[in-house]
Amino acid sequence: MTSKITLQDAPDKMREMMEAWGGLLQLIFMTKSQDVARAYQAACTPDIYLFDAALACVYRGRLDGSTPKNDVPLSGQDLRAALDNLLAGQPIDPKQMPSMGCIVNGRKDELPFL
Repeated sequence: MTSKITLQDAPDKMREMMEAWGGLLQLIFMTKSQDVARAYQAACTPDIYLFDAALACVYRGRLDGSTPKNDVPLSGQDLRAALDNLLAGQPIDPKQMPSMGCIVNGRKDELPFL
């Protein structure tokens, strides 16, 4: 879900990435109305949600501690820990750090490619 698209975030690039990863992850692309973002109460991009087999949300947070304005390398550590625990049948740490990114604001005029 995004309101400000960069080259690597463009829908065709994201689809290519998912195909290259063998369809491992499911992505929900935002609609012009941003109804999906509102339904999930997404605040910014990327707002990551992880669901268990019963479709209960077990993780909502950041990918890792990296941001465009810090020197922390991209690792996926936070999401990876949640995925590892989910797959191992272990509890997921309830302390989940929120994502930081572009605000999801619902302005259709910012999404000319849709």
